[in-house]
Amino acid sequence: GEVPGILAYFHGEPIGWCSVAPREFYPALERSRVLKRVDEKPVWSIVCFFVAKQFRRKGVTVALLREALEYVKERGGKIVEGYPVEPKKGYTPDAFAYTGLASPFLKSGFIEVLRRSKTRPIMRYMIGEK
Repeated sequence: GEVPGILAYFHGEPIGWCSVAPREFYPALERSRVLKRVDEKPVWSIVCFFVAKQFRRKGVTVALLREALEYVKERGGKIVEGYPVEPKKGYTPDAFAYTGLASPFLKSGFIEVLRRSKTRPIMRYMIGEK
């Protein structure tokens, strides 16, 4: 009965998906050494994306992030976290970028709050603060 995320459509066809829910819905985050909690504040987490191949690198991820922020805001959330990859050499094959790349998060107003791994920043967006 829980909504696991949001969809993006183009001419009525689904082309993208973003998984967003309260952090507690993702037990793997709690077990992760790299992505463990920054603090005890309640956060919503964005953990996964899918964008159809023909729509990649066209801003769909940024659009999904902005809609995810609105989705969280409508449900009373105040802090949204993302766990993108930031490749060492500037490029990551699509199959390894399912958590998103750091650049769309930055374009959407997220800031890096912690990094326990060279390639995995923890980024946050504070709803209502700009």
